[in-house]
Amino acid sequence: MEKTEPSDARHHRRTGNEIKAALRDLRIQLALLNHQVGGKLALKDVDLDCLDVLARSGPLTPSALARQAGLHPATLTGILDRLEKAGWIARDRARADRRSVTIRVLPDRGMEVFRLYQPMIGAMDDVLAEYSEQELALIADFLRRSTEAGQRANGELAQE
Repeated sequence: MEKTEPSDARHHRRTGNEIKAALRDLRIQLALLNHQVGGKLALKDVDLDCLDVLARSGPLTPSALARQAGLHPATLTGILDRLEKAGWIARDRARADRRSVTIRVLPDRGMEVFRLYQPMIGAMDDVLAEYSEQELALIADFLRRSTEAGQRANGELAQE
């Protein structure tokens, strides 16, 4: 005789699988959007990742940027050279220690990126407008916890 799972547990598992599938679909759409934006700006996906980290975190040292972007410092050097040559970033020397450098996105160039993402930003604003404050708090919590789970999984894979 086959053991049957309670209907609530089956429904919960099915809904969880639908959410995970939707997150995979969203990941693909965001990757495609990033690729389109990068193509219009002649930037590689990793270049956009670095610009995004800098835009969100503010000026960073190369080692802090490498850590946050998940890149090897030697790899980052080539990316920074490419971004600086194309006029996307500036490398500023610290006044106290002339050996220390911080990297920042040049404001006008950052606006070019923002302009290309604006249709998606507007579409997301429309989607979010349909949710109550309580629902938005729940979604924000889910995304934060999912991001933390991804960071843990990433860390485990990096140690293998």
